[in-house]
Amino acid sequence: MNIAEIRSYIKDIEENSSLFEEKNFDRRIETIDFLEFHVIDQIEARVETRELNLLKQRAEEVTVRLGQVDDILFEKLRANIRAGICIVRAFKDLVNEYFDLDSKALSTPGYDNLDLFINRLICFDTMPGQTKELETGMVFYQKTPARIIFELVKKCHFTNGDVFFDLGSGLGQVAILLNLLTGVTARGIEFEPAFCRYAQDCAAALNLPEVTFINTDACKADFSAGTVFFLYTPFTGEMLQDVLELLREESKQRMIRIVTYGPCTEQVAQQSWLHPDSPLDNNIYRLAFFNSI
Repeated sequence: MNIAEIRSYIKDIEENSSLFEEKNFDRRIETIDFLEFHVIDQIEARVETRELNLLKQRAEEVTVRLGQVDDILFEKLRANIRAGICIVRAFKDLVNEYFDLDSKALSTPGYDNLDLFINRLICFDTMPGQTKELETGMVFYQKTPARIIFELVKKCHFTNGDVFFDLGSGLGQVAILLNLLTGVTARGIEFEPAFCRYAQDCAAALNLPEVTFINTDACKADFSAGTVFFLYTPFTGEMLQDVLELLREESKQRMIRIVTYGPCTEQVAQQSWLHPDSPLDNNIYRLAFFNSI
């Protein structure tokens, strides 16, 4: 962009009132991103002049103004969640005001602006650092794409009697989001204590007493209350098999369901005590649903 184009772009944003409407989060986040990485960064890379300094100041000011809209928006939404007036159907309707939840399904691991929206809504501080080394078979934490969680809820048909477990729950997004969408009791099992504390703080800040996180090795966890178990490949090999054996023992007491995403699906599909809800395809980055026999 030349200076004239930068000036025109900033002016268009300043005069575009729709960007300052709360409902236009998706467009606003794209605009903020462009301002930060394609306007301000480009200005800083040029030889400093008075005109460029003034343009940079205008770009920074409008970026702040756009960010303040989101600050107000998310504080209002979190207050509604804490008050219990924005959960289950009301929560999904709320998210639908900002995103078309049926617009696409993710066939490969990936994230979009829905993830930014959910992260901003349910996470409050920067991600804590890891304090413990992973044991053999454990996989480095990666957030589950938000659209996958919405798809899980749509296809799993939860009942009031279900208790959901997220194995390798990380910062708690899956358990928190699932509870907001269903009202079902949700528990996270997480090996890293800093992640577990962070997740519990987020749930407490949103006043979600039915969401809890347990800091333990999944091989030592108590799964006796669980009916639905989610695995976004938190571990592999022998460790995954050891956890599956624990779940097999639970299945002798009651029927359980296991939902997988990622490479662990292949190993789970080999378990003789499980059968898939529908035929599996070769794409491991699709949700797979299994029922115990």
